[in-house]
Amino acid sequence: MSQHEAIVAEIPRLRRYARALTGDAVRADDLVQDTLERALGKWSLWRPGKLGGWLFSIMHNIFVSQMRRPRPIDFPGDEVLPDLPMRAPQGDALELRDLANGLAQLPVEQREVLLLVGLENLSYEDTAKALGIPVGTVMSRLSRGRERLRALLAGGEAAESRLKMIK
Repeated sequence: MSQHEAIVAEIPRLRRYARALTGDAVRADDLVQDTLERALGKWSLWRPGKLGGWLFSIMHNIFVSQMRRPRPIDFPGDEVLPDLPMRAPQGDALELRDLANGLAQLPVEQREVLLLVGLENLSYEDTAKALGIPVGTVMSRLSRGRERLRALLAGGEAAESRLKMIK
């Protein structure tokens, strides 16, 4: 498989992850394009192995850089829902909307881990490599993110963290 074929095969996963991260189709497409552009420009740095993990790592770094830059506030509406090939029944559409809204309320760190492990089926180790964090941190963020998302989907407020900051 050539370099271009391997990258093209990863595009659907990149688009799905970018869409879930940004909550906006246009910003997601821009993020995927920036990721692919950087990957092709830095192809000499890739070591044969898991191409998807390397691309997710690039996407994560670009996303974090973009989050640091101030941007205008937008108010997403129904466009937060993923594009579906068929019109879903109303109940399914409402559940997807609730899930998208719940994910949007999570801290970025928890949302990234939930999406990589839950949606993209990356292992804890691959997720840790992609995000540049220890495996224990992945497990901790995943646990807290799941707990908080469950609370949000149950209609309650997200559980506050029981951790205290020590100076």
